[in-house]
Amino acid sequence: MQVINNIKKMKSLLKEVKKTGKTVGLVPTMGYLHKGHLSLIKKARKDNNIVVVSIFVNPTQFGEGEDLDKYPRDLERDINLIKEMTDYVFTPSDKDMYPEGFNTTVEVKEITDKLCGKSRPGHFRGVSTVVLKLFNIVRPNRAYFGLKDAQQVFVIKRMVKDLNLSIEIIPCPIIRDTDGLAISSRNVYLTSSERKEALSISKSLNFAKSKIEKGERNINKIKSKIIKDITANPSAKIDYVEILDINTFKEVKNIDGKIIIAVAVFIGKARLLDNIILEVKK
Repeated sequence: MQVINNIKKMKSLLKEVKKTGKTVGLVPTMGYLHKGHLSLIKKARKDNNIVVVSIFVNPTQFGEGEDLDKYPRDLERDINLIKEMTDYVFTPSDKDMYPEGFNTTVEVKEITDKLCGKSRPGHFRGVSTVVLKLFNIVRPNRAYFGLKDAQQVFVIKRMVKDLNLSIEIIPCPIIRDTDGLAISSRNVYLTSSERKEALSISKSLNFAKSKIEKGERNINKIKSKIIKDITANPSAKIDYVEILDINTFKEVKNIDGKIIIAVAVFIGKARLLDNIILEVKK
């Protein structure tokens, strides 16, 4: 495994790799790696000859007052965790990724007006810009993203399609701890009592799934029950609870077909995302 922090060197090395006909899988991350990231790397390892993991806390996807300065970082830990699974770890600096005079961004419209895009204005502009830059540097055959950030996956897939990029986007399942909590780097913000309260998120989603499977089709009833169950916890504050068509990412009027129930919840200082995807037949 090699750790590369220079854009030109990364491009040069991978250019030579591609000449040999080897396939390249990219796993973009912001570091502080966990089991969710490892599952993406394992999938990339299985699918490709070469695996590149980028570790870059992207400043342009954080808004004013968000946790950019406090976001957990431990590069040495991350490298030790993945050194047997990865060929290259790409760790560019802010100055390399956004040099003086940088003034170009990428924006996927419409689908970023809701959910996390509504709550965090400019967030997905930062995500799309940095991901496109990583794609241009690494030139992967495939790129791997976790479905915990389902809207992000949808935005990246839209960008790839709209800009005619020759990259296959591989969505990967949410990885959970044994208690059901979706694994996230931001889980470290939770106190022990807050973590127990956070379990209400996955429990409420599973309960909603159960009700739908038993025939419940009233959207307002399902959303209200999720909100009630989560806000019963004193540390919890709902950002959003939405039911969307997984293919269009638009709100549904009827619970039918393949849908996603997506939530974002503040538990103490942590903003946690979770969702559940299910196919509903009339």
